[in-house]
This record gives sequence, C-alpha cells and structure tokens, in this order.
Amino acid sequence: MTAPSIRNVSEREARRVAEAAREQDWRKPSFAKELFLGRFRLDLIHPHPTPAVDDVRRGEKFLATLRDFCEREIDGARIEREGKIPDETVHGLKELGAFGMKIDAKYGGLGLTQVYYNRALSLVGTASPAIGALLSAHQSIGVPQPLKLFGTKEQKETFLPRCARTDISAFLLTEPDVGSDPARLATLAVPDGTDYLLDGVKLWTTNGVVADLLVVMARVPASEGHKGGITAFVVEADSPGITVENRNAFMGLRGLENGVTRFHQVRVPAANRIGPEGAGLKIALTTLNTGRLSLPAMCVGSGKWCLKIAREWSAAREQWGRPVARHEAVGAKISFIAATTFALEAVVDLSSQMADENRNDIRIEAALAKLYGSEMGWLIADELVQIRGGRGYETAPSLAARGERAVPAEQMLRDMRINRIFEGSTEIMHLLIAREAVDAHLSVAGDLIDPDKSLADKGRAAAKAGGFYARWLPKLVAGPGQLPRTYQEFGQLAGHLRYVERTSRKLARSTFYAMSRWQGRMETKQGFLGRIVDIGAELFAMSAACVRAEYLTETGDHGREAQQLADVFCRQARIRVEELFGRLWTNTDELDRKVVDGVLDGSYTWLEEGMIDPSGDGPWIADATPGPSRTDNVRRPVR
Repeated sequence: MTAPSIRNVSEREARRVAEAAREQDWRKPSFAKELFLGRFRLDLIHPHPTPAVDDVRRGEKFLATLRDFCEREIDGARIEREGKIPDETVHGLKELGAFGMKIDAKYGGLGLTQVYYNRALSLVGTASPAIGALLSAHQSIGVPQPLKLFGTKEQKETFLPRCARTDISAFLLTEPDVGSDPARLATLAVPDGTDYLLDGVKLWTTNGVVADLLVVMARVPASEGHKGGITAFVVEADSPGITVENRNAFMGLRGLENGVTRFHQVRVPAANRIGPEGAGLKIALTTLNTGRLSLPAMCVGSGKWCLKIAREWSAAREQWGRPVARHEAVGAKISFIAATTFALEAVVDLSSQMADENRNDIRIEAALAKLYGSEMGWLIADELVQIRGGRGYETAPSLAARGERAVPAEQMLRDMRINRIFEGSTEIMHLLIAREAVDAHLSVAGDLIDPDKSLADKGRAAAKAGGFYARWLPKLVAGPGQLPRTYQEFGQLAGHLRYVERTSRKLARSTFYAMSRWQGRMETKQGFLGRIVDIGAELFAMSAACVRAEYLTETGDHGREAQQLADVFCRQARIRVEELFGRLWTNTDELDRKVVDGVLDGSYTWLEEGMIDPSGDGPWIADATPGPSRTDNVRRPVR
C-alpha cells in the first residue's frame, strides 16, 4: 500500500482534524484566556512567580559553564562562513550536557527548569543562532519533549539517556505539499504484524541531516484492530529505507542542518509508537505548548545583543557635532530596542516560570510569546541595521577586511527572519490564538452557527448562550481599571495596569460584537482576528513588563531602571493598541479581497510587464511520490 503524493481533503475535514487535535478542556486557569474574555486576572501572574533555590543554583552554575564554553569554543563567524557547525563544537556541547538540559537527571540529563533552559538558549543563540536552533529543535520539539509528556517507561529508559548525551533528534511533520494543514498529511505508516511500514517524504527536517533519532508524524490507515489517524513514532535515523535527499540552504541560519527525508518501506516497531494511534497531532500541539517558548527566548538574546551594539555604536559615531544617539530620530530607535527587549524578557521569563510551576494552562501565553517575540525581535534587528546605516548592510568579514569591528548586524537580520515562520507562521499563530481566545464563546454558542446542527440543537445552544451572556456581558461595562487608586502598589505603573484592565474589556466587547455581526463567517475574517490577537499580545506584554518591573523593584535589582523601561514600553504599546483598535473597523479588508480576486484571475498581468524573472524552471512543489530514493544519501551523523 502506498501513499499518494498529494492528499486532497475538504475544508470541513481539515477543520475537523485540527479541532480534534486541540486540547478541548481548560483544567487550569489561564491569564491570557481570561484577558481575551475581558477579565484581568492579575492574581494569576502577581506576585511574580519565582524559581526554587535549588533550581536557581543548578541553573546559574550551568549558565556560567555554558558562557565559558561559548566564549572559548564557539566560532560563530566560522559557522557562518563554512555553513555548518564543526563536529568538535557539537561534541563539546554533548560533553557539557547541553543536549540534555531539559532531560531529567535520572536519565543522564541536567534537569534544568524551563526558565534556565530558555536562558541557556538565549545565551548560546547569541554566540551562534544555528547552535541555538540545533539545541532547540533537539529538545523543544524533538524526541525528548514528546517522550517526557507521552512516552512509556520503557521508551524513556531506552531513548532519553541517548538524547541526553550522545544522540541528536529531529521532528518531522511538514511535507512538500503540507504545512499548517495536517489533514492533508500523506506519509503513511501501514501496520505490518508487530511493526509499521513508513512511506513518504518530509520537508524542512531541522537537524534531519545529522539526526540519530527522529520523531515522525505519519497517517495510519484505519483497519481491523487499528483506529488509524495521524500518529507519532520514534524512528532510528539509520534505518534501512531512510534517505536524506538534500540539505536545504536558507537566507540565514547558514549552519542549520535542515533537509528533505524520504521513507521507503521503513520498518518501525510498534513499541516505538508514542501514544495511541490517532494521537499524533495532539502530541505535537501539546509538545509545542512549552516548546514554542524556546524561539522567543532566542529573540530575547538577539534583542540584548542589538541593544549592546546600538549603545556602543551610537555613542561612538558622531554627526553634526554630537553622537548619533543624541539625535531624536536615532534615539527613538534605541529607546524602542531597550524597552521592547525588557518586555520580551518579561514575557518569556513569566511564561517559563508558569510552565515550571504547572499551576496555569499556558497554551495561549506560549503562543503569544512566540508570536510577539518573533515579530518584535525582527523589528529590533531591523532597527539596528538602520542605526548602523551602510555598516549595518555590510557583512562582518567586509568590515573586518577594511579595519573596522566585525559586527554581523546584517547576519542577525537574516537569521531572525525565519522566526516569523518557524513553529507556526505569524498568520497561523493569529488563527491558532484566535481559536483559543474565542473558545468560551464557541463552547456555548458554537451550535448556533454550525450549519450541520439541527433546529433542536440550535435551540438548546440558544438557551445555553443566553445564560452565559446574561452573566458575562454586564461585567464588561465597568471594572477596577476605572478606579483611580487601583493597583497602587505598582506606583507609576499602576495607570498602565488600569489601562490593560479597561482595554481587555473593550477587546472582549469588540470580539462579541464581531461574532454577533459575522457569526459563521467570523473564521474568514482573518484580518480582524489577527488584530484582535495582536491587541491581546500587547496587553499581555504590558502586564508582564509591569509585573517584572515591580518584582525587580522589590528585590532591589535595578528596580528604578526597570520601572523606567516598563513605563516607556507601556506607553509605546498603548499607541500600537489604539492604532489596532482603529483598524478593527476602519481597514481595506474587503477591498483587498477584490484586488486578490483580480490578481488571481489575471486582471493585473499588465502590471507585471517590464521586468525579467530570474527564477529557474521547475514545479512550484517538488514531487513527493512514495518509492525508493533516486539520490545519494547526504546524511552525516556526528561521530
């Protein structure tokens, strides 16, 4: 039995598959979920949660060791120049325990908390973003995390010690014609006795070129004794029938070992299946609940580096008789970099500590951190290039060749760009977060807008919705944010928290109005939903920044400066929020759709005249028909 190279599914089936993979219940409170519902639950994040003393001691000790290794052993310029991480550097990281940061000590790992794991990634990612990606893909979404959450005792004992010290792992979901729509997954895992036979092609397999172990998502056909569905497997990368057909090259992250992997009749023992059949997508999404935090953590590191370079350069470079930092046009950019880096660190640390304590459901918080970190991190890097001017566009080797400091600002911009696409593009993150944000509404009123529901079902839904909205809507009229002395313990930041409380209710009212207006068509209003999510992201970042500043004030650790940064960030964020609210209802969304129709039907092809297309020939999407590989295997395990 072979898999088709392209699996066609209806929009309804795609939605059903995605919905089934979601965590349906909210067993723990969620600050961000409440925020979107107009309920500002400051008590869920304040006082700022703190790590245990032993966790701090162990984490700080490793960070010191890692910093020494980064400074002595990692040559970021060499990795960029040669396009790969030297084997000796990988061996050094293994000996350091960096591949087992999140793995429990009983399996040979370091057992670091999420907070210190993220700080380690932030640190090593500044030495080399490619190494940050290597370690993150291995531990955040590779074999260790899904096994930690869903693996059997035997699987953990078999694979986790290998992942902690010797083996590199990779996560394989994407296919040449399948991105964020897993219902179309074509790779098959066909039951064969006590094994499964894998057939298919996986694209953009980060670490796939050097991996020893793979987490593979494949579709099991339903049959007698087999529920079927998308299922997760641990696969030995050197299994017969696996071919790494290409190592992909990118705009940035030149050292990234990312490839195309083909499976042809690859035999996988049933003992290597993670969880039951059909649970693969749920496993993947649950893994990402905390796994997504690694990406914004590295954005924090890049923000810190950009701030350092901006400070040093803009103080040394003079124009018209004074340092460029003293000119308002440049100074505004430096202020944005400093304030936003503070806020990003606040978001990541707060979300990570909540993940460690496991008291709250952080699926929305982690998704917001990824979305906000990737977008703001990119803007920070872009502003640094602008501050550096022509030198920002010039490569580090070129700068060094003519006797200047080799500052890789243009490389940082290239390396940061992928973060808006990795682990869910910004557009997909908007839809994912929006779905979670309106979950309370759909749980009580979803049947009202479902065309497949009967009149009786709609009647019951109407009664249920009436009771919910009778209790909920009146609470959106007034709240603590309208009282002048609320949150006074936050001093100068109290006004910002009052703004967050008021604005969260306004956000909830806007969402309710939109649902009432568009009903079943709400899911097609992606521009509106994206702005709703972006407002929520700003409010979450403001809350985290204020809570962090108050915490640093109480601990006496740069409290005054933290208050100033939080204040500036909140003022900048409030301007962005007000602009987003204005664009909820005043925008060109409808006109944009008409232009898109015209572009697709060829009405504007005349506009394309007068240029040369330098693109090569070939199909838009490579053929992924199952079968034996016809290319050489470019896999190169690190030994």
